Amino acid sequence: MKKIGSISIIGLVFALINCQSVNYNKMFYEGVQPEKVSDQFSFTEGPSSDQHGNVYFTDQPNDKIYYWDWKTNKIIEFLGKTGRANGTHFDKDGNLITCSDDQGEIWKISKDKKVEVILKGFQGKRLNGPNDVWNDSSGGMYFTDPLYERDYWVDFKQEIPHKSLYYRTKDGQTIKLETFVQPNGIVGSEMFKKLYVSDIDAGKTYVYDILGEGKLSEKKLFCEMGSDGMTLDKHGNLYLTGKGVHIFNRHGKKLYHIPIEEDWTSNVTFGGENNDILFITASKSVYTLPIKVKGVK
Repeated sequence: MKKIGSISIIGLVFALINCQSVNYNKMFYEGVQPEKVSDQFSFTEGPSSDQHGNVYFTDQPNDKIYYWDWKTNKIIEFLGKTGRANGTHFDKDGNLITCSDDQGEIWKISKDKKVEVILKGFQGKRLNGPNDVWNDSSGGMYFTDPLYERDYWVDFKQEIPHKSLYYRTKDGQTIKLETFVQPNGIVGSEMFKKLYVSDIDAGKTYVYDILGEGKLSEKKLFCEMGSDGMTLDKHGNLYLTGKGVHIFNRHGKKLYHIPIEEDWTSNVTFGGENNDILFITASKSVYTLPIKVKGVK
């Protein structure tokens, strides 16, 4: 048996295994499993945490937005007639930005439920159906525009032939950044200066360096997995969804899989008082899972 100094190769392997076990223990509480909070919905999507830790999410088939109150662990209806909201994200001013795809729009909804349509199309043409959005601190937003034609759309005609990633500036100018097979989940971090975009039908997730407002580096392959929705923790780990929640480190190495007993896990975010509770939207249900790490703001 070959030795490195006084440490055998087998000993080194065991040390690496133990190290991975310690990392797992630092991330999850022993014996704590995802808790189903409610299963009263048709299809849940688009979770986003407000500044207080409450998580807003959509039930697109029923055209409603709800929120989870972390203090009471109750689900409360926030708004009906949402333009068939899908993905959501809070902007720097506390407005809920929604990908309301019934008319291919993006909405801004204030805390007192005042609605403003802030984007209707691109170069005079209807968007396919905005899907997911991430707002930066400058007041701009990145969003994906795939095409999932809904049975509730009336007289829909595709006007934009490509499926792309866009940036809307704080002044309202919309710029096409990149075309994909079917772009879907998106999340960014100004702390890490990274933007992640899933090309779900291609089975890939890409990462960009954020170079400025709406300015990105060349895309790089992050991992060979597509995702419906995604979130980041403060260590730079990326959480992807589909069959449960899959956690990758910042280098694209898969760390762990959280199984969810539903047909499809659509999305995930962090919420709660300390931003350390995973809130998971999955088919007709929503789940919570306290973990030992916090989400990135």
